[in-house]
Amino acid sequence: MGERGRRTVRDLRRDNRARVVQRLYFDGPLSRQELGSATGLSSGSISNVVAELAAEGLLEEAGVVDSDGGRPRTLLRVAPGGGLLIGIDIGETRVRVELFDLSLTELARTDRLLAQHGYDVERIVSHVCTGVTDVLRDAGADAGQLLGIGIGVPGIIERGGEGGAVVHGQTIGWTAVPFEKLLRAVLDVPAEVPLFIDNGAKTLGQAEMWFGGGRGAGTAAIALIGSGVGASVIHGGALVEESGRGSALEWGHTTVQMGGRRCRCGSIGCLEAYAGAEAMRERWYEAGGPLPDDADDETALAALLEAAFPDAEGLAADPLAVSLLDDTAERLGAAVADLINLFLPERILLGGWAGLLIGPHLLPAIRRHAEAYALTHAAERTTIELGHLGPDAVTVGAATLPLAAFLARGGSRPRVPGPAAEPDPGVVSASRRWRRAPAAPAAGPVAAPTPAAGETTV
Repeated sequence: MGERGRRTVRDLRRDNRARVVQRLYFDGPLSRQELGSATGLSSGSISNVVAELAAEGLLEEAGVVDSDGGRPRTLLRVAPGGGLLIGIDIGETRVRVELFDLSLTELARTDRLLAQHGYDVERIVSHVCTGVTDVLRDAGADAGQLLGIGIGVPGIIERGGEGGAVVHGQTIGWTAVPFEKLLRAVLDVPAEVPLFIDNGAKTLGQAEMWFGGGRGAGTAAIALIGSGVGASVIHGGALVEESGRGSALEWGHTTVQMGGRRCRCGSIGCLEAYAGAEAMRERWYEAGGPLPDDADDETALAALLEAAFPDAEGLAADPLAVSLLDDTAERLGAAVADLINLFLPERILLGGWAGLLIGPHLLPAIRRHAEAYALTHAAERTTIELGHLGPDAVTVGAATLPLAAFLARGGSRPRVPGPAAEPDPGVVSASRRWRRAPAAPAAGPVAAPTPAAGETTV
């Protein structure tokens, strides 16, 4: 046990790199003197680490600032061109693939549209493969620059097997799909480029905690409302958990109506059977709403909202549409109250393409019903808002998965997996080494809070 716990020079070097890279990424640009105060490292250690990272192309100068009577101080930041990241959203209507630099500036994007219920595994794998190839080509980028590929998928993720992540997506007909193994067999990227596969609601929550409405919150619950429904609950600003820790649950498949509607998961009375865009389309059609048989979920939801909240002056609202949306708001409010009572979050954010579409109209009612169904003290300390990052938040969050691992490695590039390769350190254990100071402008177009501890996906 003593030998296993002994720290080597390489461990200390990696830790020092991680402290510097993370501080510069989240709080930069900073001078060497500021880095020393922020990390607790000596000036000699700072100089060595900075020189090493700069030689690798991971740090760059970002101007100078005057000091108190001394020489001007050079500011440093993480170089956006120090590596590439890919974020992928396996959504209900499309597979979206985006290529980012280290500042999470989008460099290229491609969408692969899916037919209704088009979750054929081979087709999805093909879409991911061609999408990755296309964004790299469109940006004129080399796959060797990739630091990792993050993928958000519906369902529960099982890890630990030899083939990597396995997806259990009951609502899309995926039973123990060896998704990582299938992707590895066809992706034209170097073997050392890691894949990070996680629940799409979790990647949405991670993006909002890093860059959006969850910043600064001790605990936030982020709902993903699309054709289906999911959510993530993140404690203390933690962004990524160590592999195998935590739990993956399905908020959309909690019961909101005993003996209710049949859900696409096969159960009855699920929240998703009432509040998902697919369910709202079906309910409006069943009630006699004026909807073409072949309307997809996005078209149908837009038409439903237009019927309930007409833009034209003097045009009466459709009572069927109003009643359906009132019922949806109450069921969502009751389900949000469950999140409040279970997790005591400071903030709840409604996201996903459908959540952002209905939110401006239903948010006051959702808040009112959540307050009525939740415990008073818990509800009083929780705010309920819309997500800040728009419909692309899942791909941004997916890209933060390899980014977080890269930062935890101290900016070291991924290595070829195998017995000889050094395992990546747990992201949370690395990120716990520091806590951020008050918000400072980031080097890239976005700024993020400091990683801390604990995460649960719902």
